[in-house]
Amino acid sequence: MCASGDYVKVYSTATEECLHVLQGHSNLVTGVQLNPQNHLQLYSWSLDGTIKLWDFLDGILIKTFVVGHKLFAFYAVASFEGSAFVIIAKDNDERLGSFQLVSVKLPKAPGQEINANEWEVILEGVSQSPKCTAFGREGEYVASVWGLHLFVYFFKRKRIHSFPLSAKCSKGANNFFTCVACHPKEDCIASGHKDGKIRLWRNFHHKREYTFSTLHWHHDEVMDLAFSVEGTSLLSGGVESVLVQWRDGSDSKKEFLPRLGSTIQNISVSPDGTVLCTSHSDNKITIIHSSLRVSAVIQGLIKGSDVKTGLMVDPRTNALVLNGKPGHLQFYSLQNDKQLYNLDIVQQEYIHQHGLNQVELVKAAFDSSGSWLATVEQREEKGGEPEAQMKLWAYDEQKQSFALNTQINMPHEDRVTALCFRGMEEPDSATPTVVTAGKDGRFKVWMLLTETDGGSRSGNWTCDFVGSYHNYQATNCCFSEDGSLLAVSFEGIVTVWDSETWDLKSTFCHPPGTIRNLCFGRLSCSKYLLGTTSNGFLCCWNLLSCTLEWSAQLNVQVLQPDCLSENIAAISGISEYSDLFVFKPSEPRPLCIRKQVCREKVPWSCLCCREALPSVLHSRKKYQWLSLSQFYFLTETHELMTFSTKTPEERLTPSSRQLTAEESLPVTPFYLLLGKHQQQTKEAAEGGRVPVLKTLAQDSPAVKELLHTPAHILPSASFLCPIFINSLLTPKAHSSADELPGEVEMESDSGENESEEEGAVSDIPGQAPGAVESLGDVAPKLTKAQEKELRKLRKLDYSWVSAL
Repeated sequence: MCASGDYVKVYSTATEECLHVLQGHSNLVTGVQLNPQNHLQLYSWSLDGTIKLWDFLDGILIKTFVVGHKLFAFYAVASFEGSAFVIIAKDNDERLGSFQLVSVKLPKAPGQEINANEWEVILEGVSQSPKCTAFGREGEYVASVWGLHLFVYFFKRKRIHSFPLSAKCSKGANNFFTCVACHPKEDCIASGHKDGKIRLWRNFHHKREYTFSTLHWHHDEVMDLAFSVEGTSLLSGGVESVLVQWRDGSDSKKEFLPRLGSTIQNISVSPDGTVLCTSHSDNKITIIHSSLRVSAVIQGLIKGSDVKTGLMVDPRTNALVLNGKPGHLQFYSLQNDKQLYNLDIVQQEYIHQHGLNQVELVKAAFDSSGSWLATVEQREEKGGEPEAQMKLWAYDEQKQSFALNTQINMPHEDRVTALCFRGMEEPDSATPTVVTAGKDGRFKVWMLLTETDGGSRSGNWTCDFVGSYHNYQATNCCFSEDGSLLAVSFEGIVTVWDSETWDLKSTFCHPPGTIRNLCFGRLSCSKYLLGTTSNGFLCCWNLLSCTLEWSAQLNVQVLQPDCLSENIAAISGISEYSDLFVFKPSEPRPLCIRKQVCREKVPWSCLCCREALPSVLHSRKKYQWLSLSQFYFLTETHELMTFSTKTPEERLTPSSRQLTAEESLPVTPFYLLLGKHQQQTKEAAEGGRVPVLKTLAQDSPAVKELLHTPAHILPSASFLCPIFINSLLTPKAHSSADELPGEVEMESDSGENESEEEGAVSDIPGQAPGAVESLGDVAPKLTKAQEKELRKLRKLDYSWVSAL
């Protein structure tokens, strides 16, 4: 189980598949923990000020505790049943930087949402990080680290011991605490430090006679610590991407699991001790067997330092492609929310050292069919000449991956600023062409030359044309939809070139400002060329008349054309929020305006083809622009967002809604009583018939409790049965004068084949018509003779039946 934004995701450690997405929090989920009283239940807490208890196997929300403060950490301890510990900001103001550990009472009251307002302060001046506070053996004490101090609070004695470390050391050590963990069986506290050391504290019940031993392997700060279930080993991790297992607290008995890919941020151990897992800075969870063998990897969208390639879509797989691990391209399935694979572009070992200049992947582009991939990698040395390489990759059908075809050293004398392929109406018959633009004031055209040698065909790329315009720096380039025109921007001037003869056809230079983005219109709007400038203008030029069609000052950060329609999406950053505008170049009024889509700047976006057309689009005009493509954008904090065309009801999952009778009931006697009646009522409503009964049995609290509560937390059957039976009885509005007091008794003769309609009383004198329950169709009205005979049967004594 892991926190993911404002969701909690439940994965299978065997198949790596996402089993449930627990929805309910309205802000960032800051952590999850198993319920120590029941390991089939899960606690989650969030900045929305709530603690939620889940049945994670069924994906159902059991209870919500409202604390009312932002929750940065949560600790449920087995010895403190009915209460928990949370870290909140002092005076509910996190800007002050002061946090406190408090004990919160979790009431066992009925209801789905309960207020947890009773709390008591345990420690002041703690860190907001959950890794900096840990509870000791059987909950006798709690240890918390902050700065250069270790605080230990003893619950029975209600005393605090503080153990400080010196800031300076003769050997240049950095003693600042980073994390803490407590031994599950012994009185031992492990602390991690900035300089990579691990200290094991003992005898801390005495303020002066305490001792500690030191373990040291990490060369940088220790990110997290965790003891095994029995406490026989200690696990540590850091920026080295190596999991270290220390046996018996000895510096000589240690084992390593190296090459885990990126910085280890968190370590967790399963309750039975057979499996442990690590979470990493690249948005990855590694499932590890207790023998230090990797068994599974759950990889999310890799969060790199910078997305220099932008967002692209692979035409073959419709996957999102962008920078992944250092020097790699990641292919990410948007439909399955799962990484497909990583493509190693740089093919060099990455050295995890701060401040070291290494080769970076800066540009990438696909051709229209996905057969070719072009990449540019660069390294810039301070005071030295930049190093650059352009690689062209051909797709290998047998290997189902890209293979390196051509490598070009220093394609430009300076940094490459843009890269694009030529799109063709008939890609199979055309020569593949790619254009690069550089700060050296030139753009270069590269074409594939095919050679036949001994019956086999091979091709390599070579430079076919070099163009420039008054030695200005080339900043952007793009081809028209049919590939007949090439637009290249040189600082504040846009030039248009014929892609057959490479002749300059036209230039545009209004309004002034460096060109940020450049794109052609498509389909019926292919005669338009659009560009954005550094001074905030969005310009649209008409290529037929070579004039400025219109311009608007929107401060556009992203300009994204849709390859399947005439629509163009533009994200503007006029204020602190980002706004979305969707328009056609031929129409002055936008198709869609969405204000404040997020509070951050949006530097990257893409439009990818939909696999299936949503039915809701036909009835919602504001979503018509999403009928063929799905719009995705990435914020500065690397959060990938999109627009959902589903209603809130459709987005709800069984984890955040109450299951209806049709979804949760099998064919049982309960279903025959309730499900059949619900289906007949629905059919009657569709046929224009009004059902007789307005108050259904499903509306009773007993039935809701029976149908919507997980089986393992239901009350006993003897408790629910009388309530359930009473909910099925028809209440009387008032009694008639000629009707005898008492309940109406009905007999059922198993020897006779009577239908449900014949055995049901549909109209009894003196009873309101709306109070009659009909499990089948409405029975015909009884005659007066039949009613008289029925009253005679009621007067008979049937007590002799009990003696049989």
